[in-house]
Amino acid sequence: MAIHSIVGAGQVGSRLADLLVADRHQVRQISRRGQHVPGAAGISADASDLAALTAATAGSDVIYNCVNPAYHRWPQDWPPIAENLLQVARDKVLVTLSNLYGYGPVAGTITPDLPLAATTRKGQVRAQMWDRALQAHAAGDVCAVEVRGSDFIGETGQQVTFGSRVVGNLRVGKSVTLLGRLDMPHTWTYTGDVATTLAVVAADDRAYGHAWHVPSNAPRTQAQVVADLADVLEVRVPKVRTVGPVILRTMGLVNPAMGELVEMLYEFEQPFVMDSTPTQSAFGLKPTPWETVIEQTVRVNP
Repeated sequence: MAIHSIVGAGQVGSRLADLLVADRHQVRQISRRGQHVPGAAGISADASDLAALTAATAGSDVIYNCVNPAYHRWPQDWPPIAENLLQVARDKVLVTLSNLYGYGPVAGTITPDLPLAATTRKGQVRAQMWDRALQAHAAGDVCAVEVRGSDFIGETGQQVTFGSRVVGNLRVGKSVTLLGRLDMPHTWTYTGDVATTLAVVAADDRAYGHAWHVPSNAPRTQAQVVADLADVLEVRVPKVRTVGPVILRTMGLVNPAMGELVEMLYEFEQPFVMDSTPTQSAFGLKPTPWETVIEQTVRVNP
């Protein structure tokens, strides 16, 4: 039986673990605190520690990179972690969860064949990680594949746009604060579909050596998403405020992660639309219906 090692116990890593366990795979979930879902083996290891990561992933057939370093420390923390994962994945399949930062601002639809031309620090980190993985793949050291999604929806917490902060405010009739413009079409990626895509590409050697976009629904503006959530909650659409770079920089003085959002504001100030048809065509996947995604978002954010 193949051994699947998931490095990361966050939103997607845990969803993926649940999915693989349900499919009766042998699953290890590796994180600093050893968190794991029922049915998976929890292993405590820091991905920045090569020796610990080597021991934790020993005997694995597939390794999933679902790590999420502190947002404001990507340039410092990602390179050594990514290199460690390449080292422990030699002669194995390495599936990396990524995003759209590497493309940089795009005039038009974001397709997986576009060059990685990031202009931001975080985007350049992501682009360099994939370039390094492709080099290792071309050399025959690893079977590398990358899965890219747009902004996540369907989870709780403060780090997702439509998480506990927004849904919580909607429930009690408070105003909502979002980034950038409210009227720009934007692709939202359901975390359940991310997990499914990770599992599917790991098992199909046609996927290796390529990046794949997670099947996602047609774009919705931020204003439309708020209205969709309010409709399911059966509440009135509240006043929606937006913040820009000046406020984010000020907030960044006490919360570094907020300051890091400034360079990514372009995603919310112009159309940000991702095409996932190549993934859907190649693997027969479809995005979870939007109505279900909104219902899930409400359900997990009490």
